[in-house]
Amino acid sequence: MERNSSAAATDDTAGRIPPVYRAVMAAAGPIVRWWGRLEVEGLDKLPTHGATIVPANHDSAWDPVVIAHAARHRRQIQALAKASLWKNPLLRWVLDGMGQIPIRRGQADTDALDAAVQCLSDGGCLGIFPEGSRSKGRQLRARSGAGRLAQTVPQARIVCAAVSGTVDIARFPRRPRLKVTFFEPTPPPPGETALQLSTRLTAELRAVAPVAPSGRDS
Repeated sequence: MERNSSAAATDDTAGRIPPVYRAVMAAAGPIVRWWGRLEVEGLDKLPTHGATIVPANHDSAWDPVVIAHAARHRRQIQALAKASLWKNPLLRWVLDGMGQIPIRRGQADTDALDAAVQCLSDGGCLGIFPEGSRSKGRQLRARSGAGRLAQTVPQARIVCAAVSGTVDIARFPRRPRLKVTFFEPTPPPPGETALQLSTRLTAELRAVAPVAPSGRDS
């Protein structure tokens, strides 16, 4: 069950959310809300407008969908996603329609960074995984990308999204208990580098949502 006093709040740009994004959120609803018994905390921490970066932990392929669904009454979240997903023509159409941004992992993808900066400069809300990829049950080191993005667009607010239970979605007939907790990270210390920022965000996320054992097709 979703529990948040501001769950009925809507973004003042809600009318401009792409139809494909709305359709995906509607299609995911039965899985996320009913089957997954989604619980949302701290939704009021997520601004309804203005440049916002949403760092999140990453244990399952379901994470971006569950986080987006949790935030759907307040913001459209455009996420950085691995570029290989765009190889499937149908999936490419869906991802483009949702405003997602492809990023090539393991290399300096300046195109993805430019697109992410443009999203934020336009007042958008951008989701990013500081760990870079799914944990698959392992503790991963943070990458500097999230920190570099935050330092490139210093006016952007940072609101973390700790998500748990997503690895259990594929463990039928066991029902998952999904939870997304939005929270503001601790203030940065003076002279913090991009990598240190990403590392701090990852540590704070994992304090709320510890690494989960890898699930089937998670």
